[in-house]
Amino acid sequence: MRIGGVDVLVEGEGSTTIVMLHGWPDTRRLWDAQVAALKSRFRCARFTLPGFEPGAARVACSLDDTMALLRDVVNAVSPDRPVVLLLHDWGCFFGYQYAMREPTRVARIVGVDIGDARSTEYARSLSAKAKAMLVAYQSWLALAWRVGGRAGDAMTRGLARAARAPADALTIHCGMNYPYDIRWTGSHGSYRHAVAFVPKWPMLFIYGARKPFLFHSPAFAAALAARPDCRVLEFDTGHWVMAEQPQRFNDAVGDWLAAAA
Repeated sequence: MRIGGVDVLVEGEGSTTIVMLHGWPDTRRLWDAQVAALKSRFRCARFTLPGFEPGAARVACSLDDTMALLRDVVNAVSPDRPVVLLLHDWGCFFGYQYAMREPTRVARIVGVDIGDARSTEYARSLSAKAKAMLVAYQSWLALAWRVGGRAGDAMTRGLARAARAPADALTIHCGMNYPYDIRWTGSHGSYRHAVAFVPKWPMLFIYGARKPFLFHSPAFAAALAARPDCRVLEFDTGHWVMAEQPQRFNDAVGDWLAAAA
């Protein structure tokens, strides 16, 4: 279906709908293996964030516009029941913000590799070196967005290659970088009015430990692990857990959701 200018794919059967949100530098294709594994038991809905598709018009989608798009997608694919959110990278940020705004429309959350990355606790947990690395790579991507064109694409693909992103290099372009520009320059309404994420829902949090630094604080993981309705799993992977260990990832997600059902 076509919603808010993006194509939304819905595959699978079941009473529970999973809405899948990707991050940088990916598209809805990030979730191919997950859809294949889960669609026999769940309805899987996914779409590519505005401006992220190869060849898409250069557009920066504000937080409010992204929330409106996500609201319309959820209401269209599951009008009568709350959904499960399966989130990664920027998809976590947008999905968490949506959950905080529309708490009754979310039943459960599967967050992948991004936790309380905007919290004071997270900032305190980072070393000076980690903070410098974080600012450096995000500023580089924000700059690539401003540069644009072939030079911006080359800057973006170079960093994606260094980060070992699994996406095909031909699908990666500087148009995917606008969230970093909004984050660091305050353009397009900024993200300053984003609210702190407080996990009020049953949550499965999966993260890769093989990275220069984590995207969550130890306190965030410990608080979730202490809750009987939540689970925290550490994988021996980098940032793209679902691509590096798809079988284990799919089993973990499917088993957790099946047990809840």
